[in-house]
Amino acid sequence: MDDKIESSTAPPDAKDMCVDEDDPSSTLLDLTSYQLHDLDSVELAANLTELDLTANRLSTLDPRIGHLSNLKKLSLRQNLITDAAVQPLSGWQEISGLEELVLRDNKLTKVPDVSIFKRLLVFDVSFNDISSLHGMSKVSNTLRELYVSKNEVTKMEEIDHFHELQILELGSNKLRVMENLQNYTNLQELWLGRNRIKTVNLCGLKCIKKISLQSNRLTSMTGFESCIALEELYLSHNGITKMEGLSSVVNLRVLDVSSNKLTSVDDIQNLTQLEDLWLNDNQIESLEGIVETVAGSKEKLTTIYLENNPCARTADYAAFLKRIFPNIQQIDSVIFS
Repeated sequence: MDDKIESSTAPPDAKDMCVDEDDPSSTLLDLTSYQLHDLDSVELAANLTELDLTANRLSTLDPRIGHLSNLKKLSLRQNLITDAAVQPLSGWQEISGLEELVLRDNKLTKVPDVSIFKRLLVFDVSFNDISSLHGMSKVSNTLRELYVSKNEVTKMEEIDHFHELQILELGSNKLRVMENLQNYTNLQELWLGRNRIKTVNLCGLKCIKKISLQSNRLTSMTGFESCIALEELYLSHNGITKMEGLSSVVNLRVLDVSSNKLTSVDDIQNLTQLEDLWLNDNQIESLEGIVETVAGSKEKLTTIYLENNPCARTADYAAFLKRIFPNIQQIDSVIFS
């Protein structure tokens, strides 16, 4: 690497500097995987709009970043940033127009103070050691994407003011209850896999399109009835014993209920848009009645998983499914040309 990393609108080396071809005025400095311990050898041009410092060894924030008045996106993903190291951000008034802040995969134990950023759209603190969402109430209500996966969070709190939120990722935490979602009228995606949730409570979210509750402690599928815009539902690795509450989610394209305790296929007659159906690793004894059950999606379905069920042990299992679904492209791991 050169002694000095230059950033300008006409860089000599494209790997050091990238320019958005659709917006000549937008300037990106990408220093991903340079293993930098500091930015002493880096020139930070005043017109930078994006600074990507992913996968380095930074343990402090260079104060020059606080003077990049045009900065819109800042990524400090996969560094060594601690709570103390991130504190200067709260006083950097010149970059208060920041729209995207990524602190994923660092050493944070609490939500940092980012209240200075009044136009923040994306905030990512996943893969840290954050035990509480305390402090989220200070994050701008302009937020559209919030990522707090793989932490130690136990309660959904201080997040109900995000009326513009479209994506909420809280997977791999210690949540037991779904709550404070009632104001999320614009929410499109909700990711809550790998928690300890026992009951579905979506507070009437009618616009949501993707929901993941994989690897929780659910025993029932009820709670999705009002999610009429839902397109993808992931419920694998729970303790669900019956398929129910699905007749009203008629826009569903993907349904994953693998690795549960199902004994039959039910309540999907109305799902005329269903393309992917994952039923593997359950206790479904027979395919009898499945023709009627999947009548609505018979023409649309392209992928079905039923392996590791008793019904998949019969000799003509795959042939039977191919007869039912004329447009099937995949049965279990077998893909048809």
